[in-house]
Amino acid sequence: MRGRVGAALSSLTLRGRCLVAAGGTLLLVGAVLGERALVQLSVFVLALPLLSAAAVARERFRLASRRTVTPARVPRGQDADVLLEVTNADSRTGGLWLLSEQLPPELGRSPGFVVERLAGGETAALAYRVHGTRRGRHTLGPLRLRLVDPFGLVLRTAAGADTVPLVVVPRVRPVGPGGPAGGHGGGGDGSRRSIAVHGEDDVSVREYRHGDDLRKVHWRTTARTGELMVRLEERPWRAQATLLLDTRMHAHLVAHRDAVARGAVPVGGPPGDDSPPPDSLEWLIEAAASIGVSLGRRGATLRVVTECGELASTGTRGGLDPEELLDALAGLRPSKVSGLGTGVELLARAAGDGPVVCLLGAVGGDDVADLVRARSGPSADFAVLVDIGSWADAGLLRGRRSPSVAARAELDRQRDDAAALLRAAGWHVSIARADSAVEQVWAELTGREATSVTGAVGLGMPA
Repeated sequence: MRGRVGAALSSLTLRGRCLVAAGGTLLLVGAVLGERALVQLSVFVLALPLLSAAAVARERFRLASRRTVTPARVPRGQDADVLLEVTNADSRTGGLWLLSEQLPPELGRSPGFVVERLAGGETAALAYRVHGTRRGRHTLGPLRLRLVDPFGLVLRTAAGADTVPLVVVPRVRPVGPGGPAGGHGGGGDGSRRSIAVHGEDDVSVREYRHGDDLRKVHWRTTARTGELMVRLEERPWRAQATLLLDTRMHAHLVAHRDAVARGAVPVGGPPGDDSPPPDSLEWLIEAAASIGVSLGRRGATLRVVTECGELASTGTRGGLDPEELLDALAGLRPSKVSGLGTGVELLARAAGDGPVVCLLGAVGGDDVADLVRARSGPSADFAVLVDIGSWADAGLLRGRRSPSVAARAELDRQRDDAAALLRAAGWHVSIARADSAVEQVWAELTGREATSVTGAVGLGMPA
């Protein structure tokens, strides 16, 4: 009995509880003063929420729902339309139904709908829109139903179990045709990199790098230029490029996942970008998506490694196609791994002699030294280093403690030292800041390649 009374009281709305309190007060006053009219009125006031609770408790319902999401994969910062179809699977007409769709805060506020007296077997089409504020794999639903009486005194809730996924993938920026693609002339399967085709005088060469085979030194060119030059030989080669993506948590300034839901002001980004990456990790993931999709669409076999392992591919080519890349990047989260050692080892095995693009957070001298030792092949390599402090300047740490001047100076020194070490080893390096667009940084990298020495074999592919 006590359980039933507790359940009935818990189903009362604020209006119903106020009415019960008013009825109890009238009953007490009428009993004390001996006013029969007040006692009769109090009985009516107390009976109304009880009758409403009984009516709502007796109501039976059977609902079926179906969702159609268009598109099912949406780039970060864009919208997806959802069509929610609710069917009354019972033969009786439904009452007053208050419906709400459960959504993660990254997709916006949960929409609410009012469906009144839906006939048995009929379907109500309800539409709403979600905004892909945060990259990731999200779930729409389940549907929550609230039954109320006509007076708004009693509320009964029930939740469904059906859901539908929505994948928010990184944005793909138009980075242009430059940069590495693993081969010369657009290579796909069976492509060849033709280096020396006109005889000994026209052989392609480049500057000697530490670790090169001395048997490949081209003495005639070395004597003519006064610098040690090595020969690039023609060999069958499948177009391939490899990305190293640094997702270590301590190497980035990472925004709270529910920052937008809390009403946080977006960080300042590149001019004209109304949805800039919220933190340095998201900037690198967006760069990996843009560069990787561009290379994949131009025929390169793409492999992506992080400090935790290689992003798995389901294809038979041994690399990620553009759709697989975006799906894999959508689920990436910051890792707690301290160093890049595993990623560098995987990079050395996966890349071979093909070019690599390293997208790095705050790196130390040991990490960069390992990269330099791991890469001594004939291909030009590229690295993007993020300026962590620029995200603090752009407002990412608003409401949190900012790094000290000494800490900022140390971060800048490490970044500059790492960039200098990479450039000395023949890498093309660019610095990414909070106000830098991905396509701008990529243009800086490919511009340096275009003006480099003749021996830096044509790694770009026509669009």
